[in-house]
Amino acid sequence: MNELSNIKSKVLAEQVQEQIYQFILDHSYGIGMKLPNEFELADRFGVGRSTIREAVKLLISRGILEVRRGSGTYVVSTTPTDMDPLGLLRFEDKMGLALDLANVRMMLEPGIAEMAALNATDEDIEKLRAACDLVERQILQGESYIREDIAFHTCVAECSRNKVVEQLIPIIDTAVLVFVNVTHMSLLDETIRTHRAVVNAIADHDSIGARAAMMMHMTYNRDQIRNLMKNQEK
Repeated sequence: MNELSNIKSKVLAEQVQEQIYQFILDHSYGIGMKLPNEFELADRFGVGRSTIREAVKLLISRGILEVRRGSGTYVVSTTPTDMDPLGLLRFEDKMGLALDLANVRMMLEPGIAEMAALNATDEDIEKLRAACDLVERQILQGESYIREDIAFHTCVAECSRNKVVEQLIPIIDTAVLVFVNVTHMSLLDETIRTHRAVVNAIADHDSIGARAAMMMHMTYNRDQIRNLMKNQEK
């Protein structure tokens, strides 16, 4: 019975740590910002303080939170270490990193979309449409769409049915997360339009159209980063 109870507690803590992470993203908690205390978090998520403590430990192990004795719990990263396999987030110049990632994405993702159009099954396409719908719904509701955006690009990569591309998914995921955090989710209409164009081309098995649509999506992203960098220089 105790073993079953421990398993349930562990599962609950894992669920709550995901909820806390989503709370951090949804409420734009930046690096260095302090989270509400245990009592407030326990009340918000409807669990006991012990579950909150376990959830916080999990987020500490993922490089998201840091507990400062006598001060509180602080955000030290918005990207889990398990989503940053190359350790890219150690670079302090996040805007420069975002531009470098955008350049790499422009080399990779149009080709991945082209492969997806050639190899996607009906089941893959149905899953991709659902992922696209989720991003659009979050945007139209004015909610954070970081996770949904990551899931969409992951789905495109999976549709390629290429074993090597599958290994690149964590890098693509990191790039999406860095971009959305840097631009503060500013390309809303463009994201909806270009995501839909990518999906439609893949569904039609139009490889050239899929490449072009993804290139357009990447171009919007890269131009936005360059504009932000120019504004910082003024």
